[in-house]
Amino acid sequence: MVVGPTGSGKSALAVKLAQHYNAPVISTDSRQVFRNMAIGTAQPTTEELAAAKHYFIADREVEDDFNCGKYEVEALALLEGLFAENRYVVAVGGSGLYIQALCEGMDSLPEADDALRAELKARLENEGLEVLADELRRLDPKYAEEVDIQNPARVMRALEVCITTGRPYSEQRVGKVAERPFNIVKVGTDMPRDVLYERINRRVDMMVEQGLVAEAMAMYPKRHLNALQTVGYRELFEHFDGNCSLDEAIELIKRNSRRYAKRQLTWFRRDESTGWYSPDDIEGVVAFIDGAC
Repeated sequence: MVVGPTGSGKSALAVKLAQHYNAPVISTDSRQVFRNMAIGTAQPTTEELAAAKHYFIADREVEDDFNCGKYEVEALALLEGLFAENRYVVAVGGSGLYIQALCEGMDSLPEADDALRAELKARLENEGLEVLADELRRLDPKYAEEVDIQNPARVMRALEVCITTGRPYSEQRVGKVAERPFNIVKVGTDMPRDVLYERINRRVDMMVEQGLVAEAMAMYPKRHLNALQTVGYRELFEHFDGNCSLDEAIELIKRNSRRYAKRQLTWFRRDESTGWYSPDDIEGVVAFIDGAC
């Protein structure tokens, strides 16, 4: 399992490991699974896709209802077949809940009633996301530090659980770890923070050069979909609405991507079993994996 913040070289490292171990690759990214979002979600390049068989990459439409619970079911079924033919499978991605679903299973959390969900959606529309985010910070400051606070679906879901149970969402997500019929070795892509942030800034510029604005414009009519509540698209949608210039939107993408990377690192570093390596240190990573297997 290759984890790490956005822009830290996970995909390239995963392909090198796949080639070394003659293994397929499955994505644990909650957005790369959708079609027509290749640039904004930094899907693997054509060369990377050709170098190793990939799964959960651009294999469904943005309108499709897909979440970490459904991912867990599909991924485990896929892995059963992959392990029948492969000793190793490389998983890679930065979506913490999808990684948790694959490795540990999802906690059984209560569903909010329809009335509460409708109320929160109405508040989102009338009061704005920041008001709901402030409420989440009050009810569950720990989760508010970890979650993508700009993602309405994540914020509302956490609020649903907090309000329904009267307890912080973060307390209820720590459940029994599900047993898996395979061993898991986690490797994190590590580098100095200033280097990571510069890589993120450069990658955003590269995305713009590759056609991110046109990609976002094509998705603009579907902006209400959960799949598009994502850094890189939200900021450009604001630009299309006339709320900021293109240059301002690009700077916001860079800033929000850096903030997202910081939250990802907070999430991943909780797991002390993860070995942290430079994404270029393939020999060190292989030695760590071989030593753990």
